[in-house]
Order: sequence, then structure tokens, then C-alpha cells
Amino acid sequence: MRLETAGRKLKSYVLSADDGTLMRHAFHALLAAAAVFVVIDWREISAAGPDVPAYDPAMPDALPMLPPALTQGQPHSAPSEVTTDPELLEKPIRFELQPGGVLIAQGTIEPGAAVRFEAEIKARGEYVRTVSLDSPGGSIGDAIAISTVIRERKIATSVAGGALCVSSCPIIMAGGVVRTADKDAVIGVHQIFNGTREKLSPERAMSEAQRTTADVTRHLDKMGVKPGLWIHAMETTPDRLYYLSADEMKELALVSSPAPAARKTK
Repeated sequence: MRLETAGRKLKSYVLSADDGTLMRHAFHALLAAAAVFVVIDWREISAAGPDVPAYDPAMPDALPMLPPALTQGQPHSAPSEVTTDPELLEKPIRFELQPGGVLIAQGTIEPGAAVRFEAEIKARGEYVRTVSLDSPGGSIGDAIAISTVIRERKIATSVAGGALCVSSCPIIMAGGVVRTADKDAVIGVHQIFNGTREKLSPERAMSEAQRTTADVTRHLDKMGVKPGLWIHAMETTPDRLYYLSADEMKELALVSSPAPAARKTK
């Protein structure tokens, strides 16, 4: 109960503080809280038995848990129905250019997806105006890299009604110079995890979790998205999703028109 109370207080502070105060005073507290939540969840997942994948933050989101994530969201359930065929979402992410400069990005963000995306943009970049996302998430490193390319190319991002953008997918969404989500879009976050059975020591799990949290938080800040988005992720176990409401997406600046310019970091 004490950890839950501390987590709620930290979340309230992060969401209410101005950006300058947040980055000066809350960032180290954010990392410390992340380590606590991750170690606890790592121990619970590891103790659950051989049928549960071991937590390994060094390889986040290797196997997105689509069925439980879509049916057992916390603290509230999915706001709309996902209409995309789950088999398409489970396949490696594909890129398909549509009329009007819309590039469909559909499927799981597998390791190496960023290399394929960059090649696609180099080949068709002048025609791409918007990347339309429909993904259950995947590799955080690739998500950050794709998001960075999107911002460098001044491309918009969107999530259509009935489409899914969860786990690491909102990191990609953050890269858009304009970010939009249709009324029935399903967008959510959760803690990092992977599907390997390698068991890490608590010390290594804590170290990797802090590093990954720092990477994601730094990137979201550069993209103009409030770090509070990742607080929701850290509070939600890997087999659940925190679904974002339209008001929350506006409050956290995940949707914007236009998106703020990327902040420079030392």
C-alpha cells in the first residue's frame, strides 16, 4: 500500500508540474520509482512459474501480449474495439504507401524494423506525409529510431479508428510533427518485458530498467510529449494495458496540431 500511495503521489506531481520543474526535480525520482516497480514485477513474473516468460528489460516488448492486453486493461478497459485482424498485428511490421501520402505501418515492431523503415523513407520519403500506425508494439530501440526519423523528415503520425497503437507504438507516434488519433483509435502503454526465459539478477534488471526508462523519457521530452505518459506505462504490468482517453492524450501532448519542436538536449 505504501508503494501504491507513493506511486500515486509521484504521478500527481509529474502531471501537474511545469516542464522546467519536472525535468529539474522529478527525473531522478522517476528513475528510482521505475526501478522499484520493475524489480517487484520482475520477481512476481519470475515466481509465477515456467509458463510465464521471464522479464528481461534488455530486450523489451519482444512478444507483445495481444489477447490479455486487449481484454484486461487497467485501470479501465479498451475504449473501443480493435477491428484489425490479430494475425496481421502479430506479423512483423509492414509499410504500405497509400494515396494522399499516407504510409501504413501495421504489425509488430520487431528488432530491425527501424532499418526497414528508414530504407522505405529513403525510397519514398518525398511522397510520405503521414505515418498511420496500427501496431501492438515491440522493440523499444526500434520504436525510438523510427520516431526520430519521422521527426527529422517532418512527417505527421496518426492512429485511425479501429486501429491499435500500444506498448512501444506511442513512442513512434510521438515523433510526428502533427499527431492525431481518431475517435475509435485504441492507444495504450504498459511496462517493458520480453518473452525469453533468461532470468536476470535483480541488480541487472534494475540497471537495465533505469537505462531504458531514461532513454524513453528523454526521447518523449525531445518530441514534446510529457514524461507522464511513461508513468502510466511503469504503473501497468506487462500483461495489462493502460488505455489513454482522448483527454489524457491531449493533457500529455501525445496528440497535437502542430507538435512542439523537438527540444535540444546537452
